[in-house]
Amino acid sequence: MEKIYDMVIVGGGPAGYTAALYAARSGLDAVVLEKLSAGGQMALSQQLDNYPGFEEGIEGFFLAEKMQQGAERFGAKTEIVEVDGVHLQGPVKTVHTNEGIFEAKTVILAMGAHPRKLGIPDEVRLVGHGLHYCAACDGMFYKDKTVVVVGGGNSAAADSLLLSRICKKVILVHRRDELRATKIYHQPLMQAENVEFQWNQTVESVLESIVADDGHDGRQGRRFSGGRNHVQITGVRLKNAATGEKQEIVCDGIFVSVGREPETRMIENQVVLDENGYIIADESTKTNLRGVFAVGDIRTKALRQIVTATADGANAAYAVEEYLANK
Repeated sequence: MEKIYDMVIVGGGPAGYTAALYAARSGLDAVVLEKLSAGGQMALSQQLDNYPGFEEGIEGFFLAEKMQQGAERFGAKTEIVEVDGVHLQGPVKTVHTNEGIFEAKTVILAMGAHPRKLGIPDEVRLVGHGLHYCAACDGMFYKDKTVVVVGGGNSAAADSLLLSRICKKVILVHRRDELRATKIYHQPLMQAENVEFQWNQTVESVLESIVADDGHDGRQGRRFSGGRNHVQITGVRLKNAATGEKQEIVCDGIFVSVGREPETRMIENQVVLDENGYIIADESTKTNLRGVFAVGDIRTKALRQIVTATADGANAAYAVEEYLANK
């Protein structure tokens, strides 16, 4: 492509489209490169209750569309392409895609991170239908109910503590005989009266039933279109890692907390990463390379939520303006 953009944004999630919005409103020529549709992981959420401004919550896909439309209203462009490589050195950066090469003075990396999967049968099909990867996002669906948390690290421990304040019972399933989480989590978990531990256990499969849809989801009183059946998780089948013995546990939902994987494979030899593979960038979103910025779940940060992703996008657009003005 002959055109050199002010900004190419790799990834069309909330961070990417917020950066595009702020950049376009400031008169910068910005393009978002997205391989599927707007929203990233956010678009998979049926109900978002912790994004400000929507008192009854909002569907992730709908919010993603609104973010895209808001950015495009001020002139930002979207290209549905598959990015297969980047060259981030020098004053003009190049992004290689299946539809050609995009050149820009600055690049914002917004590829996000995806949850690690358990690898059990039908896992993808059950996402959002009783199986979740974000306790902060979806925990309130299970108020006064019983849930299983799978994992033993800091994420699983933090999720279990959060859910213990919401749910009637939390069953923490871990494949070892003690938590890998830092010691600060151990005592609060052990003291929580509604937290049960299943040590040396792995999840072999999910138990489910098909429920006739009466137009309501009792978890939140939400309406569904009538005349359809939906899946309801009823429990999990566990296997003892030492003995091979199996057991079934009744629960209303499952939260998988076995870590996340940042989408940094194609830039790991150019941008400095931390020990977990996330791009090292502070609140300014600046990376080790001039003119290259990292936003959203892909960068080092304490909290990975939609609202922190949008804040990153705004900060990155400001940093880009500053960079271009001082070139």
